Amino acid sequence: MPPILEVKNLYRKFPSGDDEVTILRDINLTIEAGELVAIMGQSGSGKTTLMNILGCLDRPSSGSYKVHGKATDEMNPDELAELRREHFGFIFQRYHLLGDLDALGNVEVPSIYANYTFEERVQKASKLLTRLGLGDRMNHKPNQLSGGQQQRVSIARALMNGGEIILADEPTGALDSRSGQEVIEILQELHADGHTVIIVTHDMNIANTAHRIIEIKDGEIISDKRLIKEELQAKVITKNEITSKHPWQGTIDRFSEAFGMAFKSMLAHRMRTFLTMLGIIIGIASVVSVIALGEGSRQKILKDISNMGTNTINIYPGKGFGDRDARKIHTLTVADAEILKKQDFIDSVTPSVNDSVTVRYKNISVDAQIKGVGEDFFQVRGIEVDKGMMFDSKLVGEYAQVAVIDPNAQKELFGQDVNPVGQTIMLGSVPVRIIGLSKKLSSAFMGADSINIWVPYTTVMSRMLGQSHLNGITVRVSDDVTSTAAEEGINKILEQRHRTKDFYMANLDSIRQTIESTTATMRLLISMIAAIALVVGGIGVMNIMLVSVTERTSEIGVRMAVGARQSDIMQQFLIESVVVCLFGGVLGIGLALLIGEIFGQMSSMFSMIFSVGSIIFAFVCSTLIGVIFGFIPAKNAAKLDPVVALSRE
Repeated sequence: MPPILEVKNLYRKFPSGDDEVTILRDINLTIEAGELVAIMGQSGSGKTTLMNILGCLDRPSSGSYKVHGKATDEMNPDELAELRREHFGFIFQRYHLLGDLDALGNVEVPSIYANYTFEERVQKASKLLTRLGLGDRMNHKPNQLSGGQQQRVSIARALMNGGEIILADEPTGALDSRSGQEVIEILQELHADGHTVIIVTHDMNIANTAHRIIEIKDGEIISDKRLIKEELQAKVITKNEITSKHPWQGTIDRFSEAFGMAFKSMLAHRMRTFLTMLGIIIGIASVVSVIALGEGSRQKILKDISNMGTNTINIYPGKGFGDRDARKIHTLTVADAEILKKQDFIDSVTPSVNDSVTVRYKNISVDAQIKGVGEDFFQVRGIEVDKGMMFDSKLVGEYAQVAVIDPNAQKELFGQDVNPVGQTIMLGSVPVRIIGLSKKLSSAFMGADSINIWVPYTTVMSRMLGQSHLNGITVRVSDDVTSTAAEEGINKILEQRHRTKDFYMANLDSIRQTIESTTATMRLLISMIAAIALVVGGIGVMNIMLVSVTERTSEIGVRMAVGARQSDIMQQFLIESVVVCLFGGVLGIGLALLIGEIFGQMSSMFSMIFSVGSIIFAFVCSTLIGVIFGFIPAKNAAKLDPVVALSRE
């Protein structure tokens, strides 16, 4: 059976400018299971470097090192972490306890990476602390414990995964003589229980408590002697007796522990965490608000278009909007409207003519656009009567001098408290009697902010304009017919009647599409600006996480020493980054909702409409920012060399 530890022809060199400094040279050493060994030497002799190599915290520059006959030369970082996790327990001179955890939590850490269940961890950690006289101090944090008590917590942590091999680096160096003696007695008890114990010290009195002393000077072993010739114990602690495997539960527990540490780190640096979140909060609030504002305005516009009558088509003389010759074209007639009205794909039709006149009532005069329309106009446009009645086909056929007005006209001519129905007004020189008052128009497309007076088109054509042609025809298409198909049908009929294409059509669907396209473009533009804020926030997260890695280098070293994989360290910092961003995202969404509420109170035109999709999008953005901008700091943390990380205070 091979020795538990075996070193052959080992050298360790470190760069020093353009040269190299050799700290260990030609080390040959074997340690059997169950030994109590002291490695002794003065400061700078290389004893701590040798211990770091024996504990797989450092690698030799040349030579070989085997643990249980397995060469460590070609092992990757995670395989070395497994060796530390399964075989070694470390007791450090400066304890290296995690300040955010209590005694019980510190002792549990190695078993988390070894996939112990929660119940096993708590039970074993409690038992070890009780055994070491700390049963009543389990819930105390390191700064609430004396030096001797902290070292006992460190010993309990070293034993948590079994501690087949205990490496103690100057274990009494920071303790008073009484506490130091207690620690030595504990190490002797552990040796008696079957642990292989290796003590690194410069104190001969401590070395003399061991059964074997290896003295090192200037990087070379100068003596290796046994003080007590003993037979190695029949029973020694072995890996198989201490390993508890629960892979899936272990993965969940490691994730939970990393999640908890993220929260503790955030709480420990509240102001820094909030300032880190601020960029994310502003960016997420901007994105959600822009989407909600765009959706609110889009729905308001589409509602206004719908109020005009869905699937409506306007027909005008000329070649298009802005055609200067349109006024000279008089081919659009009432007969065209009547023909279109008979088509199966047409729901209703209204001719239209317009005239600008001065409207008078008693001593009140206003300038207004008089709209001559047919009896179906109100159905086409979806206008409802509030008082009185709309004119019908009989009144249109009789050239009746009647009118329907809207609330704006009522306010300007009569005042809001006067019922205008039955009153007579003058349209230029033509008197008309008001027979109806419409409800308030909700759409700007129908002139909701202007004075609207509707008169039968026959009356306007014969009594006011003296013309036989129309200024336009408005068609409402049947609900089961598309606007495109209706346009093709209208175009074919009118071209046959006019023998030329002297008219054009304006489809509200095209207006709708244009508006949707425009609002989408504007929303995208503003969203890109908001995205820049998110990127700036993400860079802030990355900078803070890089600072956090630097501040917590010693903690990273401790976690690696007790067996944390590189993936465990990366997961720790990635989770912290994502948690910060998710909290920022939640606060950003809350800010956006608050902005929406304030906007709704201040504006009656339209409101911001928040959707589940936009909120989910915000959460996805937060998570991605945390992952993307947290990756580099997390990777840097995972790539740290354990021995270098432990050397930083």
